[in-house]
Amino acid sequence: MKKVILIKYGELTTKKGNRNLFINTLYQNIKRKLKNYEVNITKEISRMYIEFNENDLELILSKLKNIFGLHTFHVANKVSTNEQDIKNTIINMLKQEKIKTFKVKTKRSDKNFNISSVDFSKMIGSFILNNFKKLKVDVHNPELLLNIEIRQYYSYIYTNSYRGLGGYPVGTLGRGLVMLSGGIDSPVAFYLAAKRGIKLDAVYFESMPYTSLEARNKVINLCKILTNYTDNINLYIIPFTEIQEAIYKYTDNTYAITIMRRMMYRIMEKLVKKMNYQTIINGESIGQVASQTLTSLLVVNEVTNFPIIRPLACLDKLEIINISKKIGTYETSILPYEDCCTIFVPKHPVINPKLTKSKIMEEKFDYEKMINQAIEKLIIVKVNSEKIKNELL
Repeated sequence: MKKVILIKYGELTTKKGNRNLFINTLYQNIKRKLKNYEVNITKEISRMYIEFNENDLELILSKLKNIFGLHTFHVANKVSTNEQDIKNTIINMLKQEKIKTFKVKTKRSDKNFNISSVDFSKMIGSFILNNFKKLKVDVHNPELLLNIEIRQYYSYIYTNSYRGLGGYPVGTLGRGLVMLSGGIDSPVAFYLAAKRGIKLDAVYFESMPYTSLEARNKVINLCKILTNYTDNINLYIIPFTEIQEAIYKYTDNTYAITIMRRMMYRIMEKLVKKMNYQTIINGESIGQVASQTLTSLLVVNEVTNFPIIRPLACLDKLEIINISKKIGTYETSILPYEDCCTIFVPKHPVINPKLTKSKIMEEKFDYEKMINQAIEKLIIVKVNSEKIKNELL
């Protein structure tokens, strides 16, 4: 008898001809996350198995809980596929349990095994009742569900179940660039986009000296938390001060947020083209603030033809906060360090901006030159769970 972690794929099994791509990517993602542990990972078309050092079990389980693409996983006893070995293993397992009711569930993948799943469950149930006189069968609400998976050479027996994050393995569905502020919403948008298999990096618009170094570090720390769910993150820091000052100097104050968002999207489009990303992602939620009305989004979107994904579009604030608490970003997001989107907010921002009026205001300053200069001064912060490294583009 040997313990292994048995992984079930869930949504990945719907991919048919592309299933190998998803499974191979998941395999590589798990391998990277467990690189510091002594493990042996075996992948099959419907299951994945991890052999491990039992001293590392809890740490390995904590890593697996944060990997997209896993439906459920189980710590299972691996035994030879024969009736006696299975029975002996079950005896040893139940000796460790303090229960009164149980149920047996068998899944027979090896059809050459000469007992059907239903009959094998009945046989094992009778075997348990004969050896543990105080136990009773409860098929509706058992204290213990004994799962048996019968395969050609080995069978897997387990009584536990850990729920994975689901979704697709990061890296299976292209690359995206997230507009990451220090607030609650954008880290949640990052998480939800990563859950759909997109490999993500992030852009932070910085307005020094109006914003502080603490605000930058706050965003870096958010990236570090998010690396729990993905690979390393490149954080692109854009110096936005000159552009923002020009907006407030030359445009109607009520249009400042609209023009600012249009400038940000112009920068985002240049970055995704320059670095071969396929989409722009942000934390906008319909109606949450003045710049996120449908009219405002239409005016802002006009500056780019790139697809924009808004994972939070139809979520309310409480739903977003609940996710941020679940993924561990909330406490960092509420730290009192303002970003460039909050320091110059007008008292009465326009809710239904006009495209023609926005364009007329933008003609008052050479924003294209400022955008190119900002990109030239861009700083890259490479963030992973172990270290942070600063680079110039």
